[in-house]
Amino acid sequence: MSSSILHIKPEEIDTVEKRGKYIVSIIGCRQIGVLHACLFAEAGFRVKCVDADQAIVNNIVRGKMPLLKREIGLKLKSYAKTGLLNATTDVKTTVSQSDVIAITIPIEIDEKKKVNYSNLENICKHVGAGLRNGSLVVLMSTVGIGFTQGLIREVLENTSGLKVGADFGLAYSPIQLLNGQTLENPSNQERIVAATDKNSLNAASAILGTFTKGCLTKTECIKTTETVTLFKAMQQDVNVALANELALFCEKAGIDYLEAHKLATIGACPMLSLPTFASGNIREDSYLLLDNSENLNFKLRVPTIAREINEEIVKHAVNLTKDALRNCGKTLRRAKISLLGILQVPNVKSSPKKMVEELAKILEAKGAKVSVYDPYFSGDEMGEMQYHLKKNLSEALEGVDCMLILTGHDQFKRLNLKKLKALMKMPAAIVDLEGIVEPNKVEKEGFIYRGLGRGVWTK
Repeated sequence: MSSSILHIKPEEIDTVEKRGKYIVSIIGCRQIGVLHACLFAEAGFRVKCVDADQAIVNNIVRGKMPLLKREIGLKLKSYAKTGLLNATTDVKTTVSQSDVIAITIPIEIDEKKKVNYSNLENICKHVGAGLRNGSLVVLMSTVGIGFTQGLIREVLENTSGLKVGADFGLAYSPIQLLNGQTLENPSNQERIVAATDKNSLNAASAILGTFTKGCLTKTECIKTTETVTLFKAMQQDVNVALANELALFCEKAGIDYLEAHKLATIGACPMLSLPTFASGNIREDSYLLLDNSENLNFKLRVPTIAREINEEIVKHAVNLTKDALRNCGKTLRRAKISLLGILQVPNVKSSPKKMVEELAKILEAKGAKVSVYDPYFSGDEMGEMQYHLKKNLSEALEGVDCMLILTGHDQFKRLNLKKLKALMKMPAAIVDLEGIVEPNKVEKEGFIYRGLGRGVWTK
């Protein structure tokens, strides 16, 4: 057994060989979890990935992760072959063998926009049941204010019989993956490490510092760190809401928001955000802050309105589709519609899957026949989405009356409009919610065009 990680010194893990003495378990292997598994393994730690979903466990060992780029999958497969990394569904046993336990389970938001902590709470019970003296728990999920020192600490201490600071360490270091699905993103990003005791803080900082190239800020105030993390998410939400609102104005005024966005970079004015359908990256974190404010009996007015605006983009997408079909001489009823882009790439965390589900349900309720396609998404990950998933772009667009571009994948940026005319049921419509196609080129080829914030269509 290795020496206690809780009292580790930087010089004790300053080489790959030295780090190989320690085991890091990743609890929850979605995007953030898998990226950190690769980072820890690359730094030399032995890594154990844990997820309740056996399919995800199997995919990790095979190196087939649909949300991540191929090179990351290859790294996973390579680490698994050499024994540096393995995957399992057994939380308790894995934790009992680990020096560092990184929890990346996200908080869930239910259909009523209420925060559900039960999943994370249950995971912490399993972690606590296997927790050993001298280990370190690092919570990397974004949580509500006071949650780490409250429920997380209480569950871990009660189930383990150990005490934070004396017997085991507890730190908080959330991260938002905003600019890509590469290992460089989390390693280059500025990061905060928070803990209320010095042993936990120093140990977590030393361990994360083995692969963090960006600024690593240490603080002994977890509650403030939780607050700042939510504030940052809410600031993004408000910026997107303003962009979405101005985009709707541009549609009415016959202005191209994207051109306005380019001009806004000139001079001292802050750059405007881009409007987007896929605001799923911040909705969960925003609802966490709104939940906290509700518990304090304090209404956050601007954030509440921002969230409402961003949620209403789904309904606006339906209206754009309805208007586009009308100009094709068609109606939503019995129209064949293809939704392109379930997952937001490169914005890993910002999967708009829930919004896609909502959009599809509304369209089908109005009589449309909906199919979906995403080059990064396979039927294995379909989950509760019951809509017909197409295998490739040609299959997705064959015979459809309207295509909706929901995310800006590279494949969608290279659309061959002449080939689309042969595939789609003309006259057909293209509704672009990500601003990746040129309206004049689309209309020149005979399509009806509609785009979020691009009020320059002529038909």
